[in-house]
Amino acid sequence: MRFITNAAFSIVILAFCAFAVQADDAKVHRVSIQVDQNDPAVMNLALNNASNIIAEYRDRREEVEVEIVTYGPGLHMLREDTSPVKDRIKHIKEASFPAKIQFSACNNTKQGMEKKEGHAISVVPEATVVSSGAVRLIELQEKGWTYLRP
Repeated sequence: MRFITNAAFSIVILAFCAFAVQADDAKVHRVSIQVDQNDPAVMNLALNNASNIIAEYRDRREEVEVEIVTYGPGLHMLREDTSPVKDRIKHIKEASFPAKIQFSACNNTKQGMEKKEGHAISVVPEATVVSSGAVRLIELQEKGWTYLRP
């Protein structure tokens, strides 16, 4: 009887090890989405893409990371005072867990807008300011992220 117990224990350990190796080898899907236009339709399309990607991989029980990078006129997407989609951004950020979604705002564009408009510009709380939106996209692609432009 002891042999069966030891054999069963060994099978359980082997199955656990195989699962652990498989989990370590699981691919994390990563996509960067560019928004460079001050167009609510483009902004909503980017958010739709992000939501659909997250939902698809959630259904597959696979990990996904999404980063929406804004620069140029697209920075309006993440501006506190001019964003036509800030309520959707908040909702998507809150609903995306366990997927990771990040919103990146180009500081070069932000500084240019501040200089032109003569006042400080705030971004939505869900956004992170990066030094350069274009450089951020390059760096993500160099790290193997998929690039998407709606």
